[in-house]
Amino acid sequence: MRGDGVQVWHGIEEVPAELRASVATIGNFDGVHLGHRAVLGVTIAAARAVTASAVAVTFDPHPAAVHRPDDCPVLLSGLEDRLELLAEAGLDAVLVIRYDLAFAALTPREFVSRYLVEALKVRGVVVGEDIRFGLDNSGDRETMRALGQELGFAVDVVHDIEAAGTRRRWSSTWVRELLAAGDVEQAEAVLGRPHRMRGVVVHGEARGRELGFPTANLAPSSTGTIPADGVYAGWLWRRRGEPDAQRLPAAISVGTNPTFDGEVRQVEAHVLGRTDLDLYDEEVVVEFTHRLRPTLRFDGIEPLIVQMHEDVARAADLLDVPRPLV
Repeated sequence: MRGDGVQVWHGIEEVPAELRASVATIGNFDGVHLGHRAVLGVTIAAARAVTASAVAVTFDPHPAAVHRPDDCPVLLSGLEDRLELLAEAGLDAVLVIRYDLAFAALTPREFVSRYLVEALKVRGVVVGEDIRFGLDNSGDRETMRALGQELGFAVDVVHDIEAAGTRRRWSSTWVRELLAAGDVEQAEAVLGRPHRMRGVVVHGEARGRELGFPTANLAPSSTGTIPADGVYAGWLWRRRGEPDAQRLPAAISVGTNPTFDGEVRQVEAHVLGRTDLDLYDEEVVVEFTHRLRPTLRFDGIEPLIVQMHEDVARAADLLDVPRPLV
């Protein structure tokens, strides 16, 4: 059980025996973008209509990481953020299935019978029109409809919804394309929230502190897709989800620090106007709201410092917080 009241079951053995009925939806839900939220909304409404629990069934790791490990995209959200976002959608529970080759070998009927009917006692299943499930992705929406008729549950297919003013449907692929271009503003429009990364703060080369702009450097193991190199405005969260959470305005640098001939790509966030924070070994969440500029190479430290002051001032303006005193 999460602190927000949403139950999280890691495997069907954790589903409580007293669960009487559910309406379930199935997906990877990477990023939990607005298209996902539409499906989740239908699921919740259908569950409320029959006095059942609204459940999302998701997978960890991502199936592509098992079947195509060399061609698996970096996920928009790690599991912790995905669960948080699914909880925020208003679900009653999330079932996380460990995805491995044994699970992938289940036929569509075996999956539906064992996981949906027996474990979740589904009265309804909500799916997107491009749903694929079971051995070799052999199951689709028509398969689900046929199994629903056979096994006694309703099936609701949510058709793709195009973003207003575009001919594109909401998708994780679209968000990844936008982040690769550094367009975090449009990514936020597709996600319905700022894109975020989560990671532990590690020691860097301390150049920011030497220049008067100390930064929190995210560990390479951080989750979430890294946007294109550049400087961004956004927020750094401490203890996100806890009662004493702090959201701090930040200027965020992504890149290799070319002025210093750096080679390692880093994500580092400077909390505006703060030089007193000790964030080492703390897990933080960094949100990207605006792109300020691309990464630049400066001829020396002085012009770099001038630009950093300009970046901080502009970030403060965009985030609608006071500019730090110089």
